[in-house]
Amino acid sequence: MNVIEIYAEALSKCLQDALTYDEVLQLIEKPKFQEQGDLAFPCFTLAKQYRKAPVVIAQEIAPSIQEPLFEKVVAEGPYVNCFLNKEEVSKHILQSILTKGSQYGSEDIGEGGAITIDFSSPNIAKPFSMGHLRSTVIGNALANIVEKCGYQPIRINHLGDWGTQFGKLIVAYKLWGNKKAVQKNPITELLQLYVRFHSVAETQPELDDEARLWFKKLEDGDEEALSLWRWFRVESLKEFSRIYSLLGVVFDSYNGEAFYNDKMDAAIVLLNEINLLSESDGAEVVDLSEVGLPPCLIKKSDGATLYATRDVTAAIYRQENYHFKKAIYVVGHEQSLHFKQIFLVLEKMGFGWAKNMVHVPFGFILKDGKKMSTRKGKIVLLEQVIEEAIDLAKRNINVKNPNLENKEEIAKNVGVGAIIFHDLKNDRLNNIEFSLEEMLKFEGSTGPYVQYTHARACSILRKAAVLNFPTKGLSDSHSWSVVKLLIEFPTMVQRSMQLYEPSVIAKYMIELAQEFNKYYSHVKVLHKDDEMNDRVALVRSVTIVLKEGLRLLGVKAPEEM
Repeated sequence: MNVIEIYAEALSKCLQDALTYDEVLQLIEKPKFQEQGDLAFPCFTLAKQYRKAPVVIAQEIAPSIQEPLFEKVVAEGPYVNCFLNKEEVSKHILQSILTKGSQYGSEDIGEGGAITIDFSSPNIAKPFSMGHLRSTVIGNALANIVEKCGYQPIRINHLGDWGTQFGKLIVAYKLWGNKKAVQKNPITELLQLYVRFHSVAETQPELDDEARLWFKKLEDGDEEALSLWRWFRVESLKEFSRIYSLLGVVFDSYNGEAFYNDKMDAAIVLLNEINLLSESDGAEVVDLSEVGLPPCLIKKSDGATLYATRDVTAAIYRQENYHFKKAIYVVGHEQSLHFKQIFLVLEKMGFGWAKNMVHVPFGFILKDGKKMSTRKGKIVLLEQVIEEAIDLAKRNINVKNPNLENKEEIAKNVGVGAIIFHDLKNDRLNNIEFSLEEMLKFEGSTGPYVQYTHARACSILRKAAVLNFPTKGLSDSHSWSVVKLLIEFPTMVQRSMQLYEPSVIAKYMIELAQEFNKYYSHVKVLHKDDEMNDRVALVRSVTIVLKEGLRLLGVKAPEEM
């Protein structure tokens, strides 16, 4: 139990039945100014229940809270503020971190329950662009975070391997494709064909009708259409696998849209049996007007299915196979309406578990202020960006530490880490302007800065040689600033899970790195005195938390840089 939880427990005992322990824990915050204490509990929510002013409630509560780890507890206006005993708390926290190691901050909130996480999901026969980065790294981080909180993540790559775009690609290939050129450089050639189709279709709209016909052939099992589709899929997966390997991302399932083709009829039959389907202009829809939403289109007038049909089917399949406690969809915010419709359709079908389905939206990666578009060929290939990042990291290492061993591996960790961290330090709903220069800065609020801080701390530990558990605790202001941040790590992990927001951890990592670097510049860690052992324990604790925090984000933590 960390000190925040100890404070929450002491408060909840004092409040008896007024607030639960969990409610108290959620309310605890940091005082605005350092001289006001280390932890604060606001009494506003108790005013109505106690029929007293929050200031009076704080004055009544404060004197009754006593604990060896607390120096004093005082009323500060409507707040009950706690001043922690620096020596006792620092010893307690450092011992806890050194004992638990990478398990520090782990909780069993999920009790092993499954959470399906649908993320990345690139389209077959299109290059893996920077536009796919956000879903991939946010989803991967959330999978790591929910696992840290005691859930079993099921990482699903719901590939875009079906739909009218394949009708377009087949038409483009039959009109302008060259088999040898596609075999030599499949993704580049297929992209050019796709872009050309959209360009020509602007003046020849009959191509869109032909594309729809070819997709219908694909759905009906036409051998020529299926043969081309399978070829496009195999070549695409080779490229995707290479990029996932570079990013350190793995999946439990690559079942894409096509996987559900033979399972959709059962879902449609069920919708019919409970009279949820109605006709609209020849199409079959689920009416959602009672909640102010447009109808959810299940089947087009030509009999073709849609994203909604497959997503409803996929949700039912996943619940039957994984028995998920929660299903998370990491998909851009432009799909918000789609997921509202899907979740409501499943609820109307009588599936109570649909209330545990969550859309986690995010903003765009922009180039020159505009969304990247595959149709118009305005894309930046992720693999090229990764290669440039690794190359720049290598050049920096050659300048700063030319004799470093394992330069190639460390350059890869730093380059890839820079890209991932740059994305995750931003609130996910914000748009991010693509800037290779900004992404690869090796100072300031960046992944390489946090990685370098970890490597610097590891260097101190190598010189210290021996590490024992803390004995007397640390009370100086520089140590205390670091200890207070170390206390917060478990809270940050839980908050990032509750908000589906990896940036909570990324921003915390930056703050901890900055505070440690201040500490390092003011304190001689290896000065031989009776506090040296405790200082080394503090450094070791920082390396544990930095490494684990970076791991949760999907970033490696080199011990040398």
